[in-house]
Amino acid sequence: MTIHIPHITDSDIRKHVTYRHAMTALRNALLEDVDPATDFPRQILELADRKQLLFMPSQSRDWVGTKLISVNPLNYRRSIDRVQGVYLLMDSDTTTPRAIIDGSELTELRTAAMSMVVADALLPQDARTVMLFGYGAQARAHLLALKEVRPSLSEVVITGRNQVKAEMFAANAAEHGWDARIGAARSPESTIPQADVIITVTGAGEPLFDSSLVKPGTLVMAIGSHNNDRRELEAELLGRSYVIVEDRATAMREAGDVAMAAAEGAISDDELIELHDFVRDPRLARRDKPIVYKSVGMSWQDLAVAGEVYRRVPQGRR
Repeated sequence: MTIHIPHITDSDIRKHVTYRHAMTALRNALLEDVDPATDFPRQILELADRKQLLFMPSQSRDWVGTKLISVNPLNYRRSIDRVQGVYLLMDSDTTTPRAIIDGSELTELRTAAMSMVVADALLPQDARTVMLFGYGAQARAHLLALKEVRPSLSEVVITGRNQVKAEMFAANAAEHGWDARIGAARSPESTIPQADVIITVTGAGEPLFDSSLVKPGTLVMAIGSHNNDRRELEAELLGRSYVIVEDRATAMREAGDVAMAAAEGAISDDELIELHDFVRDPRLARRDKPIVYKSVGMSWQDLAVAGEVYRRVPQGRR
């Protein structure tokens, strides 16, 4: 029997699925359906020239699926997103394939939406300023998502290794309602102490900024790396912050920001706040200290959002 497997494109996702939709799917998955600690570990195959191939399977009540993506840090030279791939979604009863979903757009959506579950619980309603390290696909997704959950946010300072690309990104952000400036116009050193949110979405292997500048109550979202030997944040910052992670074991295995800080004695794994607990009680992280959310991305997140995408994209578009 021939099975027609519909292809859900990036434009289908953008047209029919909002960050709020994805946030609700992720929050409900944590509350009702998923224990991140039991999720299948991702498989990472190291390729030549620091490229990687990632295989990310998961299962839930309604769905089974897997993402196959590549990560190519050299793609920035070609102005191509460094994450490429596809998602295969199957129903859980028959394991029949139901859709092939654009993997890059799904990754952008679920990563930013997961960050927003944290941000929506912690950011004050009058939050205003964002300090953004990076200007790639996840930087774009996070700014769009932040506008959806906190319309009060209006200022963003963007910095990165390529000033021309930072300027182009700032111009695009301005078209979406941001008062956007680059680091050359307003320095990170002057912005960080005033920022409500600091977002790092880079491929950096070393800390990006002086952590002593971060004030209590500031939310720092470190998204850029899933390698245990690379980090965007100083250990000192994690040592004096509430640190939220998707899963303790996964963070210690894959999150360099966490694993390296633990190895240096700045934090222990039992101090980490797991998302599973945080969504039930956001008071686990208070504003008397900085709050760090470190994400490496997990397979259950892709599955939860892929199911939501399948439900919301009209049948005729599949």
